[in-house]
Amino acid sequence: MVVVRSFIGAHDKDWEDDSQWSHRDAEITIILEGTCRFRRGDDERLAESGHVILIPPNLPHSFHAVTPVRFGVLLIDSLPPGVRELFDRLIIGGAPRIIALSRLDQDHYERLFREWLRVRSAPLKEPERNYIVWIEMLLLFLNEHCHPDQQARSVAHIGDYIREHLQVPLQISALADMAGLSEDGFRKRFYKVYGMTPKQYQQSCKLAEAKWLLSSSDKSMQAIADLIGFSQLHSFSLWFKKLEGCPPTEWRTRQRLYHH
Repeated sequence: MVVVRSFIGAHDKDWEDDSQWSHRDAEITIILEGTCRFRRGDDERLAESGHVILIPPNLPHSFHAVTPVRFGVLLIDSLPPGVRELFDRLIIGGAPRIIALSRLDQDHYERLFREWLRVRSAPLKEPERNYIVWIEMLLLFLNEHCHPDQQARSVAHIGDYIREHLQVPLQISALADMAGLSEDGFRKRFYKVYGMTPKQYQQSCKLAEAKWLLSSSDKSMQAIADLIGFSQLHSFSLWFKKLEGCPPTEWRTRQRLYHH
C-alpha cells in the first residue's frame, strides 16, 4: 500500500538539519523560495528557488538554509512499479538529482502541488488510486519540464518569455542577449532543450493558446487573433487552417459538438 506524506515547510536563514538522515521514502522536494545547501556525504550543492531535489530511499542527506527558505515536500513509500520506474528514470543511476524549473514551470508545479495538498486532505472514495495518479502526474510534469544545468535553465527562461509574449515578433539577437549566449550558441542550446527552433516553439505555443481560447472562452475570432499576435483576422484563419486542416470557427464548432 502506497503511503504519502506531503507538506510545505518554511525556515529562517539559521535553520539546518541536525545531521544527515535517511528514510525509506522516495523524496521530491522543491525550493519554492530562498536558497539552501543540500548535502550528501561530503558532496554539497546549492539549491535555490525553482530547483527540485529528487532523493532515493535510504540515502543519508541534509538541508541547510542560506536565506529564509520555503520547501514543498513529497515523501512516498511503496511506489507501484510503473511510477517507481519514472522516479528512477528522473534520478539517473540511483543518485540524488537537482533539476531546475523555469519560473513559469515552477509556478505551474506549485499550483499542482497545492492542489495535491487539497486532494490529500479531502475525504476520498478511492484514496490510494488518487494518490498514485497525482504522484505520477507530478513526476510526469517534472520529466517534461526539468532542466539539468544552469545554461539550459537560462534558455528555459527564454521559453517562458516566448510563451508570455506571443504578440511580440521573435528577434533571435535579443533572445540570445537575454540568455547570455551568441546567436548560434542560443539556437543550438534552444534546440537541445526544446527539440525545435525558437520560431517552431513560438508557433507551437501560439497554436496551443489559440486552441485553449477557442475551446474555453467566447472571445471573438479577432480578439483571439490579437492575443496570439495576428493583427489581421484573415491571416490568423489561414495560419490556423494550414496547421489544423480547418478554419478556427469550424474547429471551435467541432469542439463544442464533441463536448455536448
